[in-house]
Amino acid sequence: MTGPVSRRGLLGLAGAGAALAGAGAAAGYGVAREPVAAADDGVVAFRGVRQAGIVTPAQDRMHFVALDLTATDRGAVRDLLRRWTAAAERMTAGQDTADDGALPGNVYAVPADTGEAIGLAASRLTLTFGVGPSFLQKLGLADRRPAPLADLPAFQGDRLDPARTGGDLCLQACADDPQVAVHAVRNLVRAGFGVTEVRWSQLGFGRTSSTSTGQATARNLFGFKDGTNNLKAEEPDLLDQHVWVGDEGPEWLRGGSYLVARRIRMHIEPWDRSNLDEQQRIVGRTKGVGAPLSGSNEFDLADYAATDAAGPVIPDDAHIRLASAQANAGARILRRGYNFVDGSDGDGHLDAGLFFVAFVRDPQRGFVPIQRSLAKSDAMSEYLEHNGSAVFAVPPGLSGPDDYWGAALLA
Repeated sequence: MTGPVSRRGLLGLAGAGAALAGAGAAAGYGVAREPVAAADDGVVAFRGVRQAGIVTPAQDRMHFVALDLTATDRGAVRDLLRRWTAAAERMTAGQDTADDGALPGNVYAVPADTGEAIGLAASRLTLTFGVGPSFLQKLGLADRRPAPLADLPAFQGDRLDPARTGGDLCLQACADDPQVAVHAVRNLVRAGFGVTEVRWSQLGFGRTSSTSTGQATARNLFGFKDGTNNLKAEEPDLLDQHVWVGDEGPEWLRGGSYLVARRIRMHIEPWDRSNLDEQQRIVGRTKGVGAPLSGSNEFDLADYAATDAAGPVIPDDAHIRLASAQANAGARILRRGYNFVDGSDGDGHLDAGLFFVAFVRDPQRGFVPIQRSLAKSDAMSEYLEHNGSAVFAVPPGLSGPDDYWGAALLA
């Protein structure tokens, strides 16, 4: 490398074993495994069969951004995606975005890297890329759009804000250090000037789902364990069935997935005034250990046929009943959401809730039936407000040293 090397760059070099010269210079591409675990240096493999950040054990922080194209020249978009891939690969390895480090040798030059991650390790950073339905339309690629890549239908009770909905592209940054995640998105957005602009973004903390059997179930802002029955990285057959796009998809998407994002404001104050029994009956689980009301332990199978003198032990309008595979013709999704608190509104109530992210093989057949059922009958809906929504196609992982995000689609 030429020029100054930051401590972050040195950390990344120690983990990766060599400097990256560009999008295709990393070791480990073409590995026939999922990018699940991080090495001891906190580096999650960037290249592989799948994109990292899906079945990777969920990190503690997230910065999600949806962007719109401001240029529709395919060459310009292709060039940006190459540059994004190169920068993303460097940052996930714990390095700066440019070969010559975060700080230029000439103090009158504009730094290539914004610098707030200098001295920070990789922190299991993953960057996941997706395209929305409008991306293909704007670039004249409508004939390559698979049927499932379509805007979600309106759901009962939705109060969607157009400023928090849709997008041509998405970038999901997850890490155990919030500054590392923010740095990654900030620098990719900066690199996109002239080709893309931010449509909306969301910060998240405290994962609300476990994507590996090695993780304990986390809690949402209602205080309940969330995603107990989530699909896990260690269940490849179920992932093939419910998450990864198969031969039914176009070639550029096979082995990838679809990402559904929903910004769900949780009305914290009225929830906090409800008694414990009401909360537990709304959820269908105990608040302490997270057991279904029909069982004693968190991972006991819910018995939806169980009754007592008052009727069903797990109420008909309980959240877990309506979200279950049994109630939705076997449909399942891989959840990867995060809590958020974005200050308060003018009435002094917290603008807080769940930034719901899910990966699914077909959002129209997987996510949509579940959400329709919940929107219609879920007792929890009284305390929820869906005000943001988007769906993106997430291509498979990068297969070789010259591969970059979106290459097969734009070929």
